[in-house]
Amino acid sequence: MKKSLLFVYLSLLSSIFFYFTLPSNAVSSCDGPCQTLDDCDGQLICIDGKCSDDPALGSHTCSGGSSPSSPMDGCQSSGTLTCNGNTYPTYTCSPPELSSTSAKLTLNNFSEGGDGGDPSKCDESYHADTELVVALSTGWYAGGSKCGQMIKITAASGVSVTAKVVDECDSKHGCDSEHAYQPPCENNVVDGSDAVWEALGLDKEKGVESITWSMA
Repeated sequence: MKKSLLFVYLSLLSSIFFYFTLPSNAVSSCDGPCQTLDDCDGQLICIDGKCSDDPALGSHTCSGGSSPSSPMDGCQSSGTLTCNGNTYPTYTCSPPELSSTSAKLTLNNFSEGGDGGDPSKCDESYHADTELVVALSTGWYAGGSKCGQMIKITAASGVSVTAKVVDECDSKHGCDSEHAYQPPCENNVVDGSDAVWEALGLDKEKGVESITWSMA
């Protein structure tokens, strides 16, 4: 009986010592120790004393799975990049191209001084808001093999527009001057100019719309 009480007492002391010796300002990454949400890096949450992916967000920072927008597409995250206190998955691939490929349409300013950063990769030039141009996620950009080609973009309303591929929406790098300090692009993005959004009749204030695209 005395040995049992002594064991419980020592275990309790050990737990208290561990708790109070944890750094109060420590930020843990995947599987790191935590007591509250604030102890975890980026969008990770504290589950059973360890920092893990948030099931509510469907994130795969720790598991290295595919992005929430393209589950089971065979395109696995190649790593993570942390900037401005948030952790983002990086990709070298995109979902498979189909006769009509689902994607997210985002808004980009391809002009000098705009939110696109450096000149477009395909032609080392800037492009006016009035031009029908797009950037594709790294996997779809395919090392520049689609540069200068035309793609057909179709909104949920059925309205379509044809635009030229002039740049890569980099899914591997970000948060630097080259990328206007923006995080890595998701792996399923068609980044369209102001003119593309207007031609499709979409609300630019929303910033993201579901579309399909195909080679024109």
